[in-house]
Amino acid sequence: MKFDIANQKLAAKGKTRIEWAGRQMDVLGRIQARFKRQKPLKGLRVAACLHVTAETANLMKTLVAGGAKLVLTASNPLSTQDDVAASLVVHDRIAVYAKKGENRQTYFRHINTALDFNPHITMDDGADLVSTLHRSRASQTKKVLGSTEETTTGVIRLKSMEKHGVLKIPVIAVNDAKTKHFFDNRYGTGQSTIDGIIRATNVLLAGKVVVIAGYGWCGRGAAMRARGMGARVVITEIDPLKAIEAVMDGFEVAPMSRVAGEGDIFVTLTGDIHVIRKEHFLKMKSGAIVCNSGHFDVEIDTKALQRISKKQRQMREYVIEYTLPGGKHINLLAEGRLINLAAAEGHPPSVMDMSFANQALCAEYIARNHRHLEKRVYGVPEKIDETIAKMKLDAMGMHIDKLTSEQLTYLSSWEAGT
Repeated sequence: MKFDIANQKLAAKGKTRIEWAGRQMDVLGRIQARFKRQKPLKGLRVAACLHVTAETANLMKTLVAGGAKLVLTASNPLSTQDDVAASLVVHDRIAVYAKKGENRQTYFRHINTALDFNPHITMDDGADLVSTLHRSRASQTKKVLGSTEETTTGVIRLKSMEKHGVLKIPVIAVNDAKTKHFFDNRYGTGQSTIDGIIRATNVLLAGKVVVIAGYGWCGRGAAMRARGMGARVVITEIDPLKAIEAVMDGFEVAPMSRVAGEGDIFVTLTGDIHVIRKEHFLKMKSGAIVCNSGHFDVEIDTKALQRISKKQRQMREYVIEYTLPGGKHINLLAEGRLINLAAAEGHPPSVMDMSFANQALCAEYIARNHRHLEKRVYGVPEKIDETIAKMKLDAMGMHIDKLTSEQLTYLSSWEAGT
C-alpha cells in the first residue's frame, strides 16, 4: 500500500482521537454496522478528497466496512490532522495522501494520485477532485459512476459545470441535504469558527465588533455564536432577502465599506472572491483581526494586503501581523484559509455524524442507482434525509408524535374547512 503522510509514529494518538469522535457519531455507527453485514460497496473503488479529520476517519472506516477499496486525500492544505492520517494508514490500511501545511504543488499531486486509483465513486469537499478530473483527466469520467459533494462552494462550482454543459458525471449535492446544511453549516461552522479564532488569538470576544461577511447558513451560525460570546455583530450582505432576515434576527446590516473602520474582527463566509479588499484594509483600525471560514482562500485579498504592507511577522502560530505605512497593524489568521480547520479541529463529531451519514448513504445510492442517473447535480433523495433525521433523534433519545388517522384524512381532504 502506498501513502504520503507526515509521520507514522503519530498513529497511536490518532487512533484514540478517531475512537473519541466515533463515540459521538451514533448514526454513522449504525450505518457502519449495517454496511459490515450487507457490503453495499463491495468491489467499488472510492477516491475521497475531504478534510482529513477524526470525523472523516469514521466515514472512511464505514466505507471500508461496506466493502469499498479506498484512497483519501486532503481537500485543504491546512486542515489535515497528521495523527489521524497516520492512524488510518497504520491501523486501517487505508491509503492516505495528506500532510498538514503541504504546498499547492503537493496538494494537487496528491489529488492526481487519488485519481490514479481509477475510482468508481468520488467524494469531494470543494470540488477540487472533480474539477481536476474534468480538466486534465476527462477520459476517466467514463468509469466514474457518480460523485458526492460536501460543501456549499463545491456545489456552486458543480452547478456551474452543469450549466455550462461540461459536467460528465452525476453528482449528489450532500451539502444541500436538510440534515446537513441546517445543522453542519449553521451549528458546526458557527461553533468551530469561533473556536478557531479564539485558539489562534486568545482574544476576548465580549465587547468586540465582529463583522460577518455573508448571512448564509454558515454566516448565521457564526453570527449567532459571536453574539452569544458578547460581541456586537454586524452583517454584510449582497442578497436583500438575507439582509432582511439578518435585521429581523436582531443584527445590524451594513456595507463592508462602512464597517471596515469599525470592526475588531472580520470573518468571511461567502464562497466568493475578494470580499475583503485593499480599500477595506486601508480603512481598518490598527489591531484588526481578519479571517476566513469559507472553503477556499480567495475571500480575503491576501496579495493586496501583502502589497500595501511594509513589514510582516508571525505573532502566534496562526497569526501573521502586517504593518502598513503609518504603523497600523492588521492581523491575518491562518493565511486566509479555513480558520475552523486550520487553527481548530473543525466541526464537532456529533454534527458531522449527520453530514457523513449522508455521504455514506449517498455512496450506497450511487452504487445501486447509477444506471439511472444523468450527468447533472442531484439533491439528496428525500428518503435518505428523513431516515438520517429519524436515526439522529433516536440516537439522542428523542421521540416525536405521529399523525392520527383522523389527522391524515383531514390533511388529504379538500372538503373540510372552517
